[in-house]
Amino acid sequence: MDLFQPTHLIVIAVVLLVLFGGRKLPELGKGLGEGLRGFREGIKGEPTPPAQPVQQQAAAPAQPAAAPTTTTETKQS
Repeated sequence: MDLFQPTHLIVIAVVLLVLFGGRKLPELGKGLGEGLRGFREGIKGEPTPPAQPVQQQAAAPAQPAAAPTTTTETKQS
C-alpha cells in the first residue's frame, strides 16, 4: 500500500486544513521549508551567511498626468 496516492494526499490536505485553518497553512509551509533547508545545509557542512533583510525602496511619488491641451479655433467668414 503506497502512502502517496492521490486520495491519501487529499485526505492529509483536508486534515491539515481543519487542524490549522487556511491562515496558518502558509506560515506552516514556510517554516517547514526553512527547516528543511537548514537541515540540508547542516548535512552538507557548508555554512551559509545569514540572509540580509531586503530593504524596500521608497516609491517615487506619482506625478499627476498632464492635462490635455485643447485649442479653440474660431471660424472667420
